[in-house]
Amino acid sequence: MNWSKWNRQIHRWISVIFVLAVIVTTVGSMQEQPPEWVYFLPLLPLLLLAVTGIYLFVLPYAARWRNPRERTHPPESR
Repeated sequence: MNWSKWNRQIHRWISVIFVLAVIVTTVGSMQEQPPEWVYFLPLLPLLLLAVTGIYLFVLPYAARWRNPRERTHPPESR
């Protein structure tokens, strides 16, 4: 399995963790005096989602930068 596939899988699982953290934060904030750490709970998964998401966003552009022939139009078929 290459790095791109690993990154996609990691990104998917982190998104599940992020959604669960947001649900826990929402339920925790409904208490009278929620602990301070409840509000910071989704920040780590959100940071990891941003890093992996930026990588996935840049991946197609990096492939074009590495292979300059993909920038030009393919030759017409005769």
